[in-house]
Amino acid sequence: MNASQPKAPAADQTLRILGLLAGSRGPLAASMIASRLELPRSTVYQLLAALQHHGFVMHLPEEKRYGLGIAAVELSSAYARQEPLARLGRPLLRALVDRVRLSCHLAVPHGRDVLYVIEERAPGSPHLVTDVDVRLPMPVTASGRAVLAALPKAQVRALFPDRGAFVQRGSEGEEPIDRYSRLRAVLDETRTRGYAIERGSVTAGLASIGVPVLDHRGWPVAALATTFPQRDVPEERLPGLAAEARRTAELLSTRIHGRAAPA
Repeated sequence: MNASQPKAPAADQTLRILGLLAGSRGPLAASMIASRLELPRSTVYQLLAALQHHGFVMHLPEEKRYGLGIAAVELSSAYARQEPLARLGRPLLRALVDRVRLSCHLAVPHGRDVLYVIEERAPGSPHLVTDVDVRLPMPVTASGRAVLAALPKAQVRALFPDRGAFVQRGSEGEEPIDRYSRLRAVLDETRTRGYAIERGSVTAGLASIGVPVLDHRGWPVAALATTFPQRDVPEERLPGLAAEARRTAELLSTRIHGRAAPA
């Protein structure tokens, strides 16, 4: 056997499929996967079936395509929860808190939730629900909305296929996001605005704005958010806060991946 050839070809082929799906902007047809990787279609279908069984791939029957599954997202989250991300992100968040004088946090995708990995509170600010290791539903939070808005629409639809995928949570300031059409409207507004915002969905009286942290392919691996009492921050200040958060997110992205994410 050639020393350059893998000793476990099935494992190599499986990882190549996952790598291709991770690097694509959206789900792919099995025939396209086979063509790009120069693999037999029968082999690709067998491997996709195994990956789907274990949750690393999800099948989108209407589109006849395959995308990354929740288990793959959780692998990404597991990496993000490790110390390197915290070590890189914490000083940047501290500097952001010093500039804007508001609390900030960093969260990573975890299935349909976001998991908070860093919280930096501004002096004198109230304790936040979004403490380290807390998980909250993506549609409820600014961090989650920032991540979802940066995902391909087909991927969002796969994560939230029906009403059962939505967690009901009380809100004093916003219409509940309890169905896909409502989520889609919120994400469309987020993309148009350039940043995510929630008002009172997590904690009454508090609002947050969020921006994604993108990898070098433009895929959201985390989100950075700023939280503040609604009465203390006028609406006209929000674009400036979002710009500050975005600069920090872009710097973190560069530090994680060694180069800036695509615009």
